[in-house]
Amino acid sequence: MSLPEPEILTSIVARVFRIHDVTTGDLQKGWLVRYRGQLLMEDSAAAYDQLAEFLKPHGLMPLFRKDGNRQLIFLAPAPSEVKPKSPKINIIMFVLTVFSVMLAGAVPDGPIPEDFGGQALVLLKNIFSGWPFALSLLGILVAHEFGHYLMSRRHKTPATLPFFIPFPFSPFGTMGAFIQMQSVPKNKRVLFDIGVAGPLAGMAVAIPVLFLGLSLSHLGMVEPSPGGFIEGNSLFYLFAKYLVFGQLLPAPGATHGMSLFIYWVRYFFTGTPVPFGGTDVFIHPVAFAGWAGLLVTALNLIPAGTLDGGHITYSLFGERVRTFFPIIIGILVVMGFVSQTWWIWAVMLLWLGRVHAEPLDQITELDSSRRALGWFTIVLFLLVFTPVPMVLLG
Repeated sequence: MSLPEPEILTSIVARVFRIHDVTTGDLQKGWLVRYRGQLLMEDSAAAYDQLAEFLKPHGLMPLFRKDGNRQLIFLAPAPSEVKPKSPKINIIMFVLTVFSVMLAGAVPDGPIPEDFGGQALVLLKNIFSGWPFALSLLGILVAHEFGHYLMSRRHKTPATLPFFIPFPFSPFGTMGAFIQMQSVPKNKRVLFDIGVAGPLAGMAVAIPVLFLGLSLSHLGMVEPSPGGFIEGNSLFYLFAKYLVFGQLLPAPGATHGMSLFIYWVRYFFTGTPVPFGGTDVFIHPVAFAGWAGLLVTALNLIPAGTLDGGHITYSLFGERVRTFFPIIIGILVVMGFVSQTWWIWAVMLLWLGRVHAEPLDQITELDSSRRALGWFTIVLFLLVFTPVPMVLLG
């Protein structure tokens, strides 16, 4: 498709933009023409839609940018239309994940052998006993990922179906799931909606699953157990256990000379001292799935890069979020001295956390309702974040 004369492009842009100056670019720079000036419409999202529609017949798309107080419009070649991919791989990975998660939730009907082969055989024989855990956990993950996917469809932003990742013979049986956006979101509102939809949809399932599971659980004494662990506490999980059992759990057998408040602050952030001889909830597999749902939500809401929390905070604060990144890495490194899991996450974020999904239209900001929801998700992150995911008992 041949490009129109520059005068024609300028006349098209002038329908929505008061042009101050024009600069010609080239494809090596990723854009053909740059306009500096001011939008004629107060509603920048509507102006973008209008200009994008005007440019579509010419195979071009607009990029809205800001340079201080100035507004810029770049004209760039429109990407080719994304073709739907076969869901075969998605289906295969989901089936394998169902099998893997059922294996993780299997309840042996007798003594567990010490050798790995014997343990695997016992779990395989009892795999169908893992369906309550698998149904609960996968219900949370499916809700989370389809929250993203359906919101992407609503905003006409192409995305893949969810890819579920099996992880046999692990506590959860899965490493979670993800979708891939196949095009750049139109503006921060679209990016925000897609990012926030997953955690909110997942929590809508995780909360009732957690309370159902806790109602099926019972209290018992914490004793040394090689290979055993206590699931870590978030503020929300502490509150949920308090609502069901009427006490903060795990209740220590002794405070080791500390006030109860100091004991709890120390235990919450370090997982020590281990409350041997105290009381804790022995959670039902459904409750364990609900707790895992809270943990998954917290990890996804870490405010960095291409994680859901990164999309949300980038939509809220724009380029300023890049100044938060070294602080987040520093916090994770420090927390790694208590739980080495956070060192793994620090390394992962050095890879995933430096890049943000920058929308086509960076002039349009979030409206007040989305900003309020964004701050709510930040509070939610603080409520479900678990400083010490697991406290080992042996």
